[in-house]
Amino acid sequence: MSTPIDFYWSFRSPYCYLVMARVRALAATRNVRITLRPVYPLAIRHPNVFVKAPPQRFSYPRLDRQRVADYLGLPFADPDPDPLLFGEDRRPLPGQPYIHRLTRLGADAVAQGLGLEFFDAVSKLIWSGAVKGWHLGNHLAIASESAGLDLGEMEQRINADPVGYDAVLADNYAALQAAGHWGVPTFVLIGKDGVEEPFFGQDRFDLLLWRLDQLHA
Repeated sequence: MSTPIDFYWSFRSPYCYLVMARVRALAATRNVRITLRPVYPLAIRHPNVFVKAPPQRFSYPRLDRQRVADYLGLPFADPDPDPLLFGEDRRPLPGQPYIHRLTRLGADAVAQGLGLEFFDAVSKLIWSGAVKGWHLGNHLAIASESAGLDLGEMEQRINADPVGYDAVLADNYAALQAAGHWGVPTFVLIGKDGVEEPFFGQDRFDLLLWRLDQLHA
């Protein structure tokens, strides 16, 4: 029997992009069942989270994510534009034009059984630096097509029931909290006894593999 793993993910997290190749390799080579569970970024869920944060809260991740990309040999650039737009007070701007659309699209891709493929393609579009203006033209449509999905059909389904999609995303966040964390990327390994064990961060991926080896021994 395959071991279930819930993978909590956000399009705004560079570390989700940086771990994705390893996740796909895991899905292809090990007896696991990975369920993607997209969530809105922390700042959408808690708009004041960065207001009083020290400057190192922003400078260190900029250094670290480029360093991790270099270590892994992955192309990387800060997104243009950022999927989540902030004001000068470090609160998310009202009327976000990107993150709600992207996250609902992720939920739809999961519902169609192509979550890994879609998240991989779109995260590369946003974070690899391959294009500027990932939101323009047909970039998202091409990425969706490469994942086996039709962007127009996805958006038709979402527009027919946006509240339903947001309910799925809210359920995902509630499940993440219940499993013992709040951030992404988080992997929640569900053991033989049904106990959920969270692994937060791309730097805990090897620890997740170690625990899988213990379960499959």
